[in-house]
Amino acid sequence: MNEKRTEIADLGEFGLIDRINQHISLQNLTSLKGIGDDAAVIDIGAENLLVSTDMLVEGTHFDLSYTPIQHLGYKAVAVNISDIAAMNGKPEQIVVSLALSNRFSVEAIDALYEGIQSACKNYNVDLVGGDTTASPSGLVISITAIGRVKKNKTVLRSGAKANDILCVTGDLGAAYLGLQVLEREKEVFQANPNMQPELEKYDYVVGRQLKPEARMDIIYELEEKNVVPTSMIDISDGLASELFHLAKNSKTGIKIFEDKIPVDSMTYDTAIEFKVDPITAALNGGEDYELLFTISPTDFEKLKNYPDIHFIGHTHDQPHQHLMITKQGTAVPLKAQGWKHF
Repeated sequence: MNEKRTEIADLGEFGLIDRINQHISLQNLTSLKGIGDDAAVIDIGAENLLVSTDMLVEGTHFDLSYTPIQHLGYKAVAVNISDIAAMNGKPEQIVVSLALSNRFSVEAIDALYEGIQSACKNYNVDLVGGDTTASPSGLVISITAIGRVKKNKTVLRSGAKANDILCVTGDLGAAYLGLQVLEREKEVFQANPNMQPELEKYDYVVGRQLKPEARMDIIYELEEKNVVPTSMIDISDGLASELFHLAKNSKTGIKIFEDKIPVDSMTYDTAIEFKVDPITAALNGGEDYELLFTISPTDFEKLKNYPDIHFIGHTHDQPHQHLMITKQGTAVPLKAQGWKHF
């Protein structure tokens, strides 16, 4: 008798996480929040400790044929710092674990750590340990970030209330279009190694893909303006996917407005060149590492003039209704087609 086999791809990343979480129960009173947010939350007395980990795997998350290894080191740190930012926290330490194949030289690892150290300096965090081991092929980087946040300023995905304002930082879709440019130039090079890549006019979108920044500046700005978001998440898998996470965790519905979604002019032009709808890229592209958060309407006045925070819609009290109002004024169901890991 054959046992039923379920493919991981059938569940997808989030389905797999939910399945694992069904069998996990927290035993310690200090474990305030486990699986299911951007970081774990641990009670350490006057403050909460935040712990988050991310793994980058060669061939899945990066391609060293067009990713400078120094940039890769920087990005690996930034994506973890972004998770601490998404809890309204401040990062303090990281630990780095590497699995390396013998095709990497000592000099290549020096360059990788130059990027890591550059990010540590920029985000004011200390590299305090890790692990190295052999890999049968390729490079795997796993980083754990540790930070802190005051108890009354800890922000989860689950705190949004109906009629909160949906805010997003920066602009969206650029990292996805940067990846399309790099993949195209790789194909051109493979077909004709004498062809030099043409990246100058794509510098913004390519930079957003290769060397993203965690939006710690926004966390300090919110603190200065005395605003504590009601919920927050970082945008790693596309705006639509992250909106669904906030809605599910907060048990609210979502309404966003297409004309409020921030898209840079270079992202727009590159999307048109690649025959991609710019809004589709913004909704589903991923890897922008901007922050999506909700605020109480009473805090709107404090943030309304901040140039890099955009108000894209609001939550409402119908948890299964997620809508986008198009530029023509039509309400269409919001769909999440973000990055699928399996």
